[in-house]
Amino acid sequence: PEPPEGGWGWVVMLAAMWCNGAVFGIQNSCGVLFVSMLRLFGSSEDKQLVFKTAWVSSLSMGMVFFCSPIVSIFTDLFGCRKVAVIGAAVGLVGLLSSSFVSTIEPLYFTYGILFACGCSFAYQPSLVILGHYFKKRLGLVNGIVTAGSSLFTVSLPFLLRVLIDSVDLYNTLRVLCIIMFVLFLAGFTYKPLIPNAKDKEGGKKGKFKLPPTKKICNFSIFKVLSYRIWAFGISAALFGYFVPYVHLMNHVKDLVTSKRFGDSVPEEVLLLCLGITSGVGRLIFGRVADYIPGAKKIYLQVVSFFFIGLMSMMIPLCNVFGALVAVCLFMGLFDGCFICIMAPIAFELVGAQNVSQAIGFLLGLMSVPMTVGPPIAGLLRDKLGTYDVAFYLAGVPPLIGGAILCFVPWVHERQKLKERAKPVDGETTEKMLEHESTLVSDTTEKPVKELDSGF
Repeated sequence: PEPPEGGWGWVVMLAAMWCNGAVFGIQNSCGVLFVSMLRLFGSSEDKQLVFKTAWVSSLSMGMVFFCSPIVSIFTDLFGCRKVAVIGAAVGLVGLLSSSFVSTIEPLYFTYGILFACGCSFAYQPSLVILGHYFKKRLGLVNGIVTAGSSLFTVSLPFLLRVLIDSVDLYNTLRVLCIIMFVLFLAGFTYKPLIPNAKDKEGGKKGKFKLPPTKKICNFSIFKVLSYRIWAFGISAALFGYFVPYVHLMNHVKDLVTSKRFGDSVPEEVLLLCLGITSGVGRLIFGRVADYIPGAKKIYLQVVSFFFIGLMSMMIPLCNVFGALVAVCLFMGLFDGCFICIMAPIAFELVGAQNVSQAIGFLLGLMSVPMTVGPPIAGLLRDKLGTYDVAFYLAGVPPLIGGAILCFVPWVHERQKLKERAKPVDGETTEKMLEHESTLVSDTTEKPVKELDSGF
């Protein structure tokens, strides 16, 4: 059916906005939790403390994306509502169980896997369900929805700092469970307008039977060359993307210790800057994307990756706190640009019918670089005693990924031209065959007429 461009869709938009805020607000605020974990679980004798602790946040963010191909399959089979509600429940259990651990190792499972998998199952349906209700305003709505994570990223660091200082890390995680419970309730608003595979099969045969494997795992989207380049280009760009979110707070503490930034600075302001400008970027570029035709939207991502890489490289060069604030403002702005147009670009490259699994496979590919990057940066910090080299290296992959993405619009246009040429060639061939048949019939009819006239 044609999307209604509103109505109940506005309620769905607000629920999806809360989902983005709950999932990525907590994930992006991991810098505050990271510092608290170092203090709570670490010891001065542990020479790989930063490396081991970084795995908690890194594994959590990576698993959100790693589960996405599986989530897309479940979303196609059972619909957005069921998947989102069950996912939020699992995430709630994982976060609650994280508040009862006594060492860092169990957090790898409770926070890094269980909580993150629940977040993944809750998150992806929030992107897919928007396509049921919006088409013309999809860019704007995606911008508003993804701005939810910015609102939470702005407010959560300060809330977490106050909570950790007053009621410790364990009770802080229990307070965050309230956010996950609201997310559980929000999933019930995802009323589908497009039937899922279970409804289709059940309606035809009376009881549900799994569709063929080809329909469950739609690997045919990788036959689309433009999608293939886009997915692998983004994955290449993200090896350094999550490094600042995990390590920036600890980097500032190192600078304070070395007296480069004075006695003390409000390091939570950096996450505030990232969150505010990321939200602004999502609203602005989400709307701008609606006016850019087709796959040319990808050029916005090219620009965003260029600036993200450049800003990462500039972090070690900042000798005053104000300069670091400016870097975070620019990084947040283009981070918002990159994120808010992922779904509209997927719609352009593979079409609405395949978008769920296209987004799922893309997020799955993104999980590997986003998981590996922060621990490598932590290892460099443990070995070298400073984050400078880690941030310099973190800026290289976005530049490479952005260069790869430049080819996608050109490839996509060539594919469209080939598809348009196929039916035209077929029609031309049919017309030529018809023309030949008429010529043959004319030449055979003439002698017959002459013969008739002779008798």
